[in-house]
Amino acid sequence: MHAPTGSTVEDVNVAWGALGQDVNLDIPNFKMSDVIDEIRWETAGSRVAQFKGKQLYAINKTYKILPTGTLQIKHLERSFNNTYKVIIYNTNGTCVLAKEFHLRIQEMVSKPQIFWDCSNKTLTCVIVNGTNPMLNLYQRGKYLTKGSGKVITYRWTKLTEAFNCTASNKVSIESDAVVISCSVKDLKLYFIIGGSGSILIVFVALIICYICKRKKQNGRRHGEGLDMSTHRKTMEEEGRPRPSPIQPPSTQNPLASHPPPPPSHRSQAPCHRPLTPAHHTQQQQQRYQKRPPATGTQVRQQKGPPLPKPRVQPKPPRGPAENSSSPASN
Repeated sequence: MHAPTGSTVEDVNVAWGALGQDVNLDIPNFKMSDVIDEIRWETAGSRVAQFKGKQLYAINKTYKILPTGTLQIKHLERSFNNTYKVIIYNTNGTCVLAKEFHLRIQEMVSKPQIFWDCSNKTLTCVIVNGTNPMLNLYQRGKYLTKGSGKVITYRWTKLTEAFNCTASNKVSIESDAVVISCSVKDLKLYFIIGGSGSILIVFVALIICYICKRKKQNGRRHGEGLDMSTHRKTMEEEGRPRPSPIQPPSTQNPLASHPPPPPSHRSQAPCHRPLTPAHHTQQQQQRYQKRPPATGTQVRQQKGPPLPKPRVQPKPPRGPAENSSSPASN
């Protein structure tokens, strides 16, 4: 069965379907009659449904052909975006009609939600779901504004009537209306709270900045003080003489442990704790007992370089009288 040349009429129609819903592809300008012998529906070169000899056929449960020749597609998915073609033949085998349908799937829009802010006199209309939505705002049937998205805002001048927000696309439409009431008391309270909160935030920020600045200054001063004290200690340690190591006390004679000073310098007597008269007398007696006999001429110590020793001439032998008087003089 084929269509003679010039007997076919092909038109392209766009059909819209809602995601998850059913859609019917109606054949425009067509009415079923007894002269119709066959109706064939195809997509992507494959037959999906057919009416022939008053019998209805479908390849699966997704597609169904109705007695009017309409193709019904159930539970639309996004993958069903495709081109569907219908071909109609009469009992003579002549193609009397051929049409194509471009099916487009869209998500249905959700119900709008309206919010408002009395402080700045702003109204906002929002939707959550919907493919390519269009939002329109009205007040008492008067058009105010629109937007091709999921959010629109409007700044009102009068609150005498209710606001109506409508969301729509090719497959659905939803709307909502609200009456806004803003009292002067609410506005004053908002401004008071908002102004006080702003002042408090600024005050806290200034306090934090001041504390941080003070901490930095104290840290610098502390560091400089440590540097100065360290430098001062170093200078004092460099200028201070190092102490000699402490020797343990010795039981020997102090005169024997220390060598006599050179003749060029006068020795200084060490400091002793004052003794009692008894101890002083005993010490003098011991000193006289231990003193060696006097030699000849005693050499007097002088300051400065040592003088050359004079020649000592032998003395004549002493007489008996001198020998007898020497012990008494001593």
